[in-house]
Amino acid sequence: MSIIAARIYRDGRLLTEVDLSKPIPTLEKKEDFIWIGLHEPDAATIKALQEHFGLHELAVEDALDPRHLPKMESYGDNLFVVARTIHLVGADGAARIEYGNTAIFVGRQFIITVRHGSNRGHSPIRTQLEATPWLLKQGPDYVLHAILDFIVDGYFEVIDVVEEQVLAMEDRALETFLDRAQTSRLFTLRRDLFRLQRILGPTEDLANRFVNIDLPQLDSEIDPYFRDLADHVRRVNYRVAGLRDTLTSVIETSGLLEQQRQGVITRQLAAWAAILAVPTAIAGIYGMNFKFMPELEARYGYFIILGAMAVICGSLFYRFKRLGWL
Repeated sequence: MSIIAARIYRDGRLLTEVDLSKPIPTLEKKEDFIWIGLHEPDAATIKALQEHFGLHELAVEDALDPRHLPKMESYGDNLFVVARTIHLVGADGAARIEYGNTAIFVGRQFIITVRHGSNRGHSPIRTQLEATPWLLKQGPDYVLHAILDFIVDGYFEVIDVVEEQVLAMEDRALETFLDRAQTSRLFTLRRDLFRLQRILGPTEDLANRFVNIDLPQLDSEIDPYFRDLADHVRRVNYRVAGLRDTLTSVIETSGLLEQQRQGVITRQLAAWAAILAVPTAIAGIYGMNFKFMPELEARYGYFIILGAMAVICGSLFYRFKRLGWL
């Protein structure tokens, strides 16, 4: 169990810290709300919160599943949201995209976040909002937007790094032929982007639901913020689609360049084969063991034949050189 923070706020300002090992105090005023942040909690902690805040058992079950796809469900007065986080794992140039999961319970006077698989905590959001009480006083729905916006901003950070890697691969493919390791990295990155698009599709649907559906748990004044969130998700999706197209073009370009290189080698081999066929044919004729061959008695026949070979081979070499085969 890892309890990051549990605090009660009033009018956008910190009222008190809460010790979850003890009974949670009752909120005295309507505008008060509690913000609880958990990182990979155990089932007992979630069970205690479920009993206190009346969380739906299906939502609690989904919150404990770190592989759940993005979704939003309304359970009476409570709202349950699941978002996927992404981060890079591995050395620069060979990093892989890995995924985490953040489940969020939202009510009129509480917001609970349950984070799995990501070390990118929500402390910066909490610090920022506590420094701007006029924003924090808008309640849990504004905190929900801030958390989702923070998650989507993390997408941009990963995409910026991946984009630099893709552009570097594109430049390298145009300058030289990709070796086995580079080709393997290219296909791995393309597969990672494909997996990311499977996450971004439901995430975009999630953001659009906030815009298109009236939810009783959220104030209507928060709608412009969620429209901005939906726009950010669309931008990430477009960039990922563009990167996949770029990687596809890199693969195609690399294949075309390899075919061109093989074509050049084939033409060179054919040209040299044609040149070497001339002396081979002539030498083969005079290598036959016939007694009566007129040229065998010629005084200068040997030198004439060598000269003819040199002239014919030189002519073929010049011709192939002009055609660009050599």
